[in-house]
Amino acid sequence: MNADFGVVGLAVMGQNLALNVESRGYTVAVYNRTASRTEEFVEEKTVGKKVIPTYSLSEFVASLAAPRKIILMVKAGAPTDAVLEELFPLLSARDIVIDGGNAHYSDTERRIELAEKYDIHYLGVGISGGEEGALHGPAIMAGGDKEGYEQVKQILTKIAGIGAEGPCCAYFGPGSAGHYVKMVHNGIEYAIMETIAEAYDLMSRGLEMGASQMADVFGKWNNGDLSSYLFEITEKILRRVDAETGNPLVDLILDEAAQKGTGKWSTQSALDIGSPAPTIAMAVFARVISALKEERVRASTVLSGPDGRIGADHT
Repeated sequence: MNADFGVVGLAVMGQNLALNVESRGYTVAVYNRTASRTEEFVEEKTVGKKVIPTYSLSEFVASLAAPRKIILMVKAGAPTDAVLEELFPLLSARDIVIDGGNAHYSDTERRIELAEKYDIHYLGVGISGGEEGALHGPAIMAGGDKEGYEQVKQILTKIAGIGAEGPCCAYFGPGSAGHYVKMVHNGIEYAIMETIAEAYDLMSRGLEMGASQMADVFGKWNNGDLSSYLFEITEKILRRVDAETGNPLVDLILDEAAQKGTGKWSTQSALDIGSPAPTIAMAVFARVISALKEERVRASTVLSGPDGRIGADHT
């Protein structure tokens, strides 16, 4: 039995995407560099499902019906390049390869050029929604070879989430358009999250509001024009109480944020093309400051800083 679709990379996102595709009536072949993860996935999550485990890229390629339709759910950067270096020579002309990782758009452009040498349709596709989205319906931002997209459009549309205007799947243009849109999407998310953080800070330090009071405010905002997933989960977070201390959980969380790079990429690209994106840029810098926890603690022993309360004496 030949598979309709193949997934390379079985971290949680890859596993969930494979299960999503299978649930839409397709037979899915899967491959992971470490065989133990493939075995674990098959034993724990695919019993009774149309999933074909493979243990080498050559076996994986042989298990797929032509033209082969493959999505890479591999860590961006060098790991993706390593997979493609081994995969491309095994494929046939007109096969389709989809990069579903958070690749930098310049890497996608380079990989498209390489794929063209093998006459392979290459798509850079942004996938948004996290682990749950991958399983139940992500937002899909496709770019790259249009002919290749048309051949996988039905599958991508079926696995995508459903919004007010239909499936959350669209083709944005040739080249790295899909990954570029995903990058900007993530940059905008950085900006919204920083706005939420600053609103929290104003209410917490400035107005000395408690967590439950702030949760009420975010809940009210979420019922209006600001309705969104981020406002919804912010309200839920503020209402969460730590079982051990009885204090709001948010007060116990370390104020040290990390970042994966897409906000920085958005800012750099905005500067390169001369497009103002100050809110995204400042959100990135806020995360940089947040990550400097030790430096901030040391600085606080030298400079106490102003009283954060609104209306306090700031002289």
